Amino acid sequence: MTENQISSEIIGAAIEVHKQLGPGLLESAYETCLAFELRKKGFKVERQLALPLIYKDVKLDAGYRIDLLVNDKVIIEVKSLDALAPIHTAQILTYLKLKDIKLGLLINFNSVVVKDGIKRVINGYL
Repeated sequence: MTENQISSEIIGAAIEVHKQLGPGLLESAYETCLAFELRKKGFKVERQLALPLIYKDVKLDAGYRIDLLVNDKVIIEVKSLDALAPIHTAQILTYLKLKDIKLGLLINFNSVVVKDGIKRVINGYL
């Protein structure tokens, strides 16, 4: 599957999770349920994946964690906020660069309509 096909399935799963839970819960609840939905669809999903930082050719554990990595192709950053800020886009863009992945989805579940809280981020573009 291409990144775009995977992202389409992720968005469908996010809509299902939001339909069942609604807004207002902790990010961890949405992350757990989204991982469940994606695995049910047959995707490989890694949660809270450690993301080392390479600094001057040294691999450092700086405490970065990817919320969800789907099929080694799409990073998902789960949020439950009043509104997304530019720093959230910068965060996922940094994760994409560090992991050398093309596509990421920033999903804010604290939206009345979850599709309004989804932002696609492409490595190399803002």
